[in-house]
Amino acid sequence: MKLGLRSKIYFSLILILILFGGGIYAVASSIMRNALLEEHTSRGFLIADNLAAWASEPILAMDLLRLKNLVDEAVHVNEDVDYAFILNDREDVLVHTFPRGFPVELQGVNSVADSQDYSRRLLDTGEQLIYDFAVPVLIAGERFATVRIGLLRTRLNQAIKSLSWLMLLSTVLVAVLLGLVGAVLARAVGTRIESLHQAIDQVMRGNLDVKTAPRLKKNCWDIMQCDQEECPAYHEPYLRCWYVAGTLCTTCVEGEYAKKIESCYQCPVYTACSGDEIQNLAESFDFMVRTLKNHLSELKAVGETLSEQQQLLETILNATPDFVSLQDRDSVYRAVNRAFCEIVGKSREDIVGRTDYDLFPQHRARANRQEDLKVLSTGESLTKEECVGKADSERWIHLMKLPVRGGDGNIIGLLCSGRDITELKKFQERLTQSQKMEAVGQLTAGIAHEINTPLGIIIGYAQLLIEEVDESSQLYTDLKTIEKHAQVCKKIVSDLLRFARQSESRMSPVLVNSVIEEALTVVEHTFRLERVKVEKRLEGDLPPVVGDVEKLKQAVVNLLNNAFDAIGSDGTIMVSSARRGESEVLFSVADSGGGIPAESIDKIFDPFFTTKGVGKGTGLGLSVTFGIVKEHGGTIEVQSPLPAALAEHLGSGLAREKNGRGTVFTVRLPAAKEGATIVEGKGLHGHNSGIG
Repeated sequence: MKLGLRSKIYFSLILILILFGGGIYAVASSIMRNALLEEHTSRGFLIADNLAAWASEPILAMDLLRLKNLVDEAVHVNEDVDYAFILNDREDVLVHTFPRGFPVELQGVNSVADSQDYSRRLLDTGEQLIYDFAVPVLIAGERFATVRIGLLRTRLNQAIKSLSWLMLLSTVLVAVLLGLVGAVLARAVGTRIESLHQAIDQVMRGNLDVKTAPRLKKNCWDIMQCDQEECPAYHEPYLRCWYVAGTLCTTCVEGEYAKKIESCYQCPVYTACSGDEIQNLAESFDFMVRTLKNHLSELKAVGETLSEQQQLLETILNATPDFVSLQDRDSVYRAVNRAFCEIVGKSREDIVGRTDYDLFPQHRARANRQEDLKVLSTGESLTKEECVGKADSERWIHLMKLPVRGGDGNIIGLLCSGRDITELKKFQERLTQSQKMEAVGQLTAGIAHEINTPLGIIIGYAQLLIEEVDESSQLYTDLKTIEKHAQVCKKIVSDLLRFARQSESRMSPVLVNSVIEEALTVVEHTFRLERVKVEKRLEGDLPPVVGDVEKLKQAVVNLLNNAFDAIGSDGTIMVSSARRGESEVLFSVADSGGGIPAESIDKIFDPFFTTKGVGKGTGLGLSVTFGIVKEHGGTIEVQSPLPAALAEHLGSGLAREKNGRGTVFTVRLPAAKEGATIVEGKGLHGHNSGIG
């Protein structure tokens, strides 16, 4: 049976005392007293340090039963140890050896800093003196617990007293030999402890590749005559086989160290290779560091995987146009995507960890909280559409709130997902309006058809009567008035029929400049009478567009008449054309008139909407023009007031005198493909459409 370190020291001292004895009382007594005190301190530190090393693994695993066994064993094995207990990082007692309960006054009498190896304090209980040792339990530089042991000084005092008498009989040779033996022993022990201390220091600095145990002198595969090279313990130069999991030896128990060590005590390899306490401590330390390194590597790999998954999830959530948020049962935001941050107008840091009461007005936050509580209590999802924002910036939001359940099936929060459906709502409104206008168009066509016949009879009879009466008579004047207003009614009916009934288009390549020129010949005489000047800026060599000549002429005439009505008299109209790249041709009609009010500019293309006085327009001209342009695959835009440079060119001084702001309509049409046969305009046959 191999002797332990304590037994070796005891036997060495006893042998020296028996063989040599005595010494000079004064000097030797003082030296021995100090030596015993130092040995007592080293022993107390070693016991506490060993207990701290052995306790680190069960502390990490929170194995209190194993901790209890360790402290009980420390007291049982060491007769001078009066008590032992372990405190956690909050200074709470984890385990102790006091049979009658832990004395709370002992808890804070001795403390040790993370930078200290140990702390020792002498305590007087009234009956005996006790050295209290405190050693920190550090793992990878982080403090997890504190080991405290109480070492009795009673026996030490007795030993000092006995040795003091023996020192009287000792000789100088005994003192010299004792010093030499003690030095050799201290050096042997100190060197190994210092090696372990340096290794601990390296671990505290983050180096987990240290090795404190000596290289194996006897290998398990040599002792057992094993040739299973696939065994994880095979060719392992430092780690003993009982620390290795999954060994292939037939006498080994499967599992980790804690499961197999009991069976290893009877193994020939253990008998041949196991060392003393310091060697076992070094080997255990190496095993602990290697295990810790493996655990840290696994945690790092898991952390990287989780980070990648989190980044992928954030990328997916941020890429979706829907806004998404996750709240707990207290409606505290735990996660949000980029769309949610944009709709709230705050950064992610300003949202996560807060509630609706921190982000929205009180009434809105209360309403949201009531909805959240309903979803959390019933477990049913909530779907709704609501209008948010002010009148000038209101938006329609489609919102869905879903309960989120944990692994046990209980609701732990709710997921809110929504999207902006403002454009969809506008489309629905336009569709509804379109359906209404279709019905109005059908009604209008029927009414116009019924009115058209009696109007023709009224005009015909009025013209017959005019031919038969004297032009100077009052009757002639009255008949001309009837004819004039009947013609106005007929024109209105004609516009209604044109709006309600779309004639079939004859599409062919057309030159826009030719269409503009012919449209100007229709209106220039009327414009000249009211002193309205028409300025042309037509770009040459424009590509043709595919369209119906007559309808395009009608659209141009409508825009010209609309500009003329906006001016009234004494003003300027500028007609221009240009190309935009190779795929688009545009023309514009600008006037120096009174402009369009801001509140009406979004409605000017609506049927029957007009800003003119009663009897001056039907509100159909621009609507018809809009339909023609759309039919040709183009777009029409309006700008009022005019840009400064264009307003100055058209005579903004005169416009300002009339409170004018000016207006410009711009039509964009797709250009025809190369090689198309161009069709020239053939005139409008005197047609002059009324403008809304």
